[in-house]
Amino acid sequence: MSSLQLTKTRMKQGVWQGIITGMGEDKPQIEVTHEDRKVPNIILTHNQSADHWTLSVPIPPDAIADGIQTLLIRDKVADAKIGHITLIAGDELSEDIRAEMNLLRAELDMLKRAFRRHCVETM
Repeated sequence: MSSLQLTKTRMKQGVWQGIITGMGEDKPQIEVTHEDRKVPNIILTHNQSADHWTLSVPIPPDAIADGIQTLLIRDKVADAKIGHITLIAGDELSEDIRAEMNLLRAELDMLKRAFRRHCVETM
């Protein structure tokens, strides 16, 4: 079990960023992988005033594809996963959105019927 804590802060312009705490001034040994390949060019920056490290992970182009892609973030010293990045695109995403829209429509229809029934009963 790793003593490191990873908190996502944002993803912008293809770079995922998070904050790592629990290491102090010692630079954490972090490895990010996608499909068992190391993701290059990750950047760790120490913020002394806040006593944390900022992790920046450039999303590799081959991770941007249809389906669900997962990048694993590991503490190499403890040999433990401390986080992950999940990307969803293509048909999987559209099916999720369609299912959610169908559920919302059904709930809206139920509310409309209940409201109409209420209006008839109170007149």
